[in-house]
Amino acid sequence: MSLVRPPVAFEPPVPERRSTILAPFGFRDFRLLWFGLIVSNLGTWMQFTTLGYIVANVAANGRLASLYVGILGASSAVPVVLLSPLAGVVADRYPRRRVLFCTNGLQIVIALVLALLATFHALQLWEIFVLAGLRSTTQAFDAPARQSWVPLLVPKENLGNAIGLNSIAFNAPSVIGPPIAGVLILSVGVAASFYINAVATFAVIAALVVMKPAPPASTKRENVWASIVAGVKFLAGHPVLRAVVLLLAVVCLFVRPYSQLLPAYAAHVVHVDARGLGVMLAASGAGAILGSIVTAVVGSRRRGAVWFASAVGMALGTMVLGLVHVYWVSLVVLPFIGLAILSFTGSSNVMLQMLSPEDMRGRAISVFSMVILGLVPAGSLLLGSIGAAVGLPHAITGGGVVALAIAIWMYATNKPLREV
Repeated sequence: MSLVRPPVAFEPPVPERRSTILAPFGFRDFRLLWFGLIVSNLGTWMQFTTLGYIVANVAANGRLASLYVGILGASSAVPVVLLSPLAGVVADRYPRRRVLFCTNGLQIVIALVLALLATFHALQLWEIFVLAGLRSTTQAFDAPARQSWVPLLVPKENLGNAIGLNSIAFNAPSVIGPPIAGVLILSVGVAASFYINAVATFAVIAALVVMKPAPPASTKRENVWASIVAGVKFLAGHPVLRAVVLLLAVVCLFVRPYSQLLPAYAAHVVHVDARGLGVMLAASGAGAILGSIVTAVVGSRRRGAVWFASAVGMALGTMVLGLVHVYWVSLVVLPFIGLAILSFTGSSNVMLQMLSPEDMRGRAISVFSMVILGLVPAGSLLLGSIGAAVGLPHAITGGGVVALAIAIWMYATNKPLREV
């Protein structure tokens, strides 16, 4: 029997009832998971800011800082790239609540290890890289299970709104977390952010305890490798989703790594301290919230056009960021980049989930997660290494040029994508 599935029709499923942005909150389990995530992600952003600050400020100069921050990102890439295909099979075969219990419990342990090492002044660069890789391993399994659960928590007509609200739960804390982390770094020390992250992650555990368990999406027990291959063949054979995944990969390699490189950009290009870095990350996060709102409001309508416009916007924004080396200008450009990136990734996520059959959704989302969580850190190493050779601003600008050219070519030559 062939493993190749016939492509799902790529005509957009237009709901008969108009959904509203807040409609998913009418469903108890979605509401519980959302509030757990928004608390947990506050700690995640604080930890992210603190690790970037530590690594960038250990370096003696800007080019070395670019390389160190790139290595930090790359240490998160390998586990995701290697494990995401398996994680998609796990998300389809096993109860999602059980998977999320395991992943969030391990994230608490990792945050506590970071906190204790920092408290006793024993935190070394290699330990940061190793622990970042371990946390990335948990994320590889967490993301497909969590995201593929959302379509089971809300009706189909509310799916686009729910995905947008999930993006808000991730990005709203990015406005508050980095500035708080910046203040704590200078007033208390780096360990505080790690302790807060460990406590905040318990919010997801608490939500999972009271949520209803969901049965596995697939009861098939075919060979794991065969399941992975079937998922890859499905995506490769779908004219819209193939384009979505390919451009997502390009963007994650050449555009999105700007956020991982911001600690080096802040310290050695616009010359600001931890507070300045926190404000820059918050500016980017504010834009990301707006991008998440765009995803939630648009729902499933005109996704191809929104997807393309967002890709063009973020490419142009990073080009400007690389060309203009003024702190206040960066605070104007960063929200625009954040808006475009989250609108683009949200549109990609909506199309993947709506155009994939239920028994393939976990594997489709695992590819999405592999690209987002794996290639963004790998891209940070790529752009960080280029930045070490030619300067970080030139690397950021060049990445924007590459993404812009490929986005225009791909959209112009793919009629089915233009019709979604």
